[in-house]
Amino acid sequence: MAESVRARGLLGELAAEFAGTMILILFGTGVVAQVVAGGIGDHDSIAWAWGLGVTLGVYVAARISGAHLNPAVTVALAAFKGFPWRKVLPYSLAQTAGAFVAALIVRWNYTEVLHAADPGLTIKTQGVFSTLPGNGTLPVGTWGALRDQVIGTAILLLLILAVSDLRNSAPAANLAPFVVGLIVVAIGMAWGTDAGYAINPARDFGPRLASFLTGYETAWQDQYGRLYFWVPIVGPLIGGLLGAGLYQIMVARFLPPGEEPEAGRVPVPADEPGAGRVPADSEAA
Repeated sequence: MAESVRARGLLGELAAEFAGTMILILFGTGVVAQVVAGGIGDHDSIAWAWGLGVTLGVYVAARISGAHLNPAVTVALAAFKGFPWRKVLPYSLAQTAGAFVAALIVRWNYTEVLHAADPGLTIKTQGVFSTLPGNGTLPVGTWGALRDQVIGTAILLLLILAVSDLRNSAPAANLAPFVVGLIVVAIGMAWGTDAGYAINPARDFGPRLASFLTGYETAWQDQYGRLYFWVPIVGPLIGGLLGAGLYQIMVARFLPPGEEPEAGRVPVPADEPGAGRVPADSEAA
C-alpha cells in the first residue's frame, strides 16, 4: 500500500512538472516565434513573456511538484536542500517532455509564419526554439556561451533559494511564483546577449529536439556549424550548483535557525489550518 501511494504521488508530481514546463514553453517559445518570424514585438516583449511563462507555470505546478520546471533547479535542490536524488531523473524527463510537447504546438501553430519568414528552416528562425551563441548573430563562441550559461544559472539559483527561504525575507507563498518570474525577466534583460539565457536544460533540449524532428536539420549546431546543443545543458547544471552553493555559503548558514519546509515545498499560507507546518502533499517553487 505504501509503495502504491508513493507511486501515485510521484506520478502526480511528474504530471505537474510536465504541465508547468509546458505552460512555460508555450509562452516563451510562442513569443519568440511572434517576434522573430512574425515581426511583432521586440526583446522586451520576449523577456516579459518568458518571465510570465515561468510565473504561470509555477502557479500550475507548485503545490504538487514544487514547480522546478528546470533540471538545473532539481539537481541543485537535491545537492543542497535534501530533494530526493531518486526523483531527479524522472523530474528532468518530465520537464523535458513538457517542453518538447509545447514546442511542437508552437511549431504547428506558427507553421505558415515560420515558412514565410524562413522557407529553408535555417538558423534564421532556429532561435525560435533553441538558443545560439550570441543569439546567432553576435561574435560569441562556444566557450563564451558556456561561461554565460554558468553565470546566468548561478544567478537564477542563488535568487530562487533566497526568495524561497523562510528564514530569509521570503515573499508570501502566493507571491513567490511572481517574484521568480521577475527574476527571469531581469536575467533576460541583463544576461540575454551571449547565449539567449536558456538557463534551463529542458527549455533548450526539448524544443531543440522538436525543431529537429519538424524540419530544422541544423538544430544541434550553432551558426558556425559546431555541435552546440550540449552547452545549454552542461552550463546550467554547473551554474545551478554554483549558485545554490554560493547561497548556502554566503547567506543561508548565517540565518537564524528555524523550521524550513521540506525540499521544494510551499509553506501553508498563514490563514489556512496548519499554518507553520508543511503538508505532505504540497511542494514549492
